[in-house]
Amino acid sequence: MKKNEQIGHSTDLPPSIGELRTFTAYNLDISLAAKVQELLNTHASAPNLIGRWQDQVILDEIPSGSSVLDLGCGAGDLLFQLIHKLKVRGQGVELDSQAVLKSIDRGVPVLNVNLDLGLVDFADQSFDYVILEGTLPTLRSPLPILKEMLRVGRRGIVSFPNFGHWRVRFDLTIRGRMPITRGLPHGWHDTPNIHLFTLADFTDWCAINEVNIKGAFGLTDSQVQPLAESDNLTVEEALLFLEKG
Repeated sequence: MKKNEQIGHSTDLPPSIGELRTFTAYNLDISLAAKVQELLNTHASAPNLIGRWQDQVILDEIPSGSSVLDLGCGAGDLLFQLIHKLKVRGQGVELDSQAVLKSIDRGVPVLNVNLDLGLVDFADQSFDYVILEGTLPTLRSPLPILKEMLRVGRRGIVSFPNFGHWRVRFDLTIRGRMPITRGLPHGWHDTPNIHLFTLADFTDWCAINEVNIKGAFGLTDSQVQPLAESDNLTVEEALLFLEKG
């Protein structure tokens, strides 16, 4: 191996027949193995979904004129659309200083705040919706922020990559490598995600903490569709609308 050659693996490599047979052998649940076979048969022909699919769902679900707090808003892409298309009263929170400047340049109000320090500057129920779009796995203390989100907002919107997806399980079980998928595109050495969890993990947390799931959507086989708790194996990314019970 050359000195500057790196060890790694290609993104989203299709499983071989041998790998599939090994994976099936590892799974005593025949229904699970059959489901994986079905998914593999359709995976190759499925079109790639372009863009952040969550943004369009949020735009479709939030009523015009709502008040929205976007936690980890990045360069303000979603808030910009919400403000101009739905006339929402929007406020962003972002840690990255360069992203904050981009948000300000496009006219999106944003605060340069570290979410791990909490939301003490925001009053109870001061927003109709509080959004955590892809931000939750990057936080050092995700549970306090979830509770703060439901204190500050009448409803919370959370999206995250599902570590229970069959492709993630496949890469870990058979290939023995950290997975690289559309929802988890980074390598083990440069990923911003420090807390990985599954759809089942999150719905368990909701049940224990009396948080109602008022709506749920998922990306499955490049299609956006309503989500059920039983989709833990098939959904790549999840988007949930939450309300404190």
